[in-house]
Amino acid sequence: QVQLVESGGGSVMAGGSRTLSCRASVSTFIRSNDIAWFHQAPGKERQLVAVVFRNGTTTYGASVKGRFIISRHNRENRADLQMNALIPEDTGAYYCNAVASDDQSFSPLTTWGRGTQVSVSS
Repeated sequence: QVQLVESGGGSVMAGGSRTLSCRASVSTFIRSNDIAWFHQAPGKERQLVAVVFRNGTTTYGASVKGRFIISRHNRENRADLQMNALIPEDTGAYYCNAVASDDQSFSPLTTWGRGTQVSVSS
């Protein structure tokens, strides 16, 4: 079973930036899958933030479009989420996963990692 490790979280002031990284224990995992980042705000359900497909194209949730950038780095077996213009509503845990897409819905394919926590203060 592949293990996913998210990193890069921390505390940041509103308007600031943070870059998260996702690494997988299997060397070909990132290259072989569509990769997504998810956000779970305190007390809320996990929601899709962004997807980077195997061909390099991307899609974003409405709340982060224009502020976040998802990227893949296949040689390093890593996927990043660059978060800019952060707002307090971005606070929460961030998780990555491989996803399967079906008519604009995305389903996670493997066990969740521990996530990385981001706290945005105003």
